Amino acid sequence: MEFTPSKINRFLLFHLPSAWIAGVRVKEIGDKKAVVTAKHRWINQNPFGSMYFAVLAMGAELSTGILVMKKIQESGKNISMLVTHTEADFTKKARGIIRFVCEDGDLIDEKIKRTLETGEGVTFDLHSRGYDEAGDEVCHFTFQWSIKAKS
Repeated sequence: MEFTPSKINRFLLFHLPSAWIAGVRVKEIGDKKAVVTAKHRWINQNPFGSMYFAVLAMGAELSTGILVMKKIQESGKNISMLVTHTEADFTKKARGIIRFVCEDGDLIDEKIKRTLETGEGVTFDLHSRGYDEAGDEVCHFTFQWSIKAKS
C-alpha cells in the first residue's frame, strides 16, 4: 500500500469501517510525524456532548500505527506489529475537530533496526496527543507497540 492520506483513508473504509463511520481520517503522514483527525458529530458523541473516548482512542492509535506500518513497509522486511498496552489521559471535553499528532518516527526507525539485527521482539511506547481547534490538548495516549522480524 502506498502511504498517502487518500489511500490510507480508502483502506479505513474497507478494513476499519467503524473508524471510517466515526469520522477518523488521516491528514498527514511523513517520516517523523503522522496527523489524524476526527470531527465531533452526532454519530461519535457520548451522552455528555463531547466525542466518545473510543473515537479518541481510534484516532490516536491510528496516528501511531500508521507510522509503524509505513516504516515496516519501507524496510522491505516481514515484521509483525501489535499493540500490547495503552494508557490515556483526558484533559478537556473533545468538541469540534480533534487533531491527533504522533511525532515518534525516529524511535520507530531505531526499533525496527533493532528487531532486524537481533531477530527478537522489541516493545516501545509511542505517544499521540489530541488537540482541539483552539490548540488546547484534550487527550494524551501512550500505546505500547511490539514488533518482531519474522524469519
